[in-house]
Amino acid sequence: MQTRFYIICHIKTSAGPESYGRFEIGNDRETAAKLFEKLKGDKEVNEQNMLYIELMETSNGLPININILSCTLDQLTENCRIVTKEIFTQHNLGKALF
Repeated sequence: MQTRFYIICHIKTSAGPESYGRFEIGNDRETAAKLFEKLKGDKEVNEQNMLYIELMETSNGLPININILSCTLDQLTENCRIVTKEIFTQHNLGKALF
């Protein structure tokens, strides 16, 4: 099985974290890590955080958390813009900006 990387968005609810968005970002670990490094947020995730994003890897069909950031709504907005721009560039221009 091929290793895949993705970014998943979560929101804290009364029932616990709820996933609501996912960006597929390819199968290159270095590229995925460089993209995640560009994202805005705080590496300290705690009970007060309402929004957070995770860099995930699927290896042999199993999800593995690589990194996590908590973020504000404004940071999440910016992160979605960054990820969308990078995915667009990869798929349409054949190169990554990072």
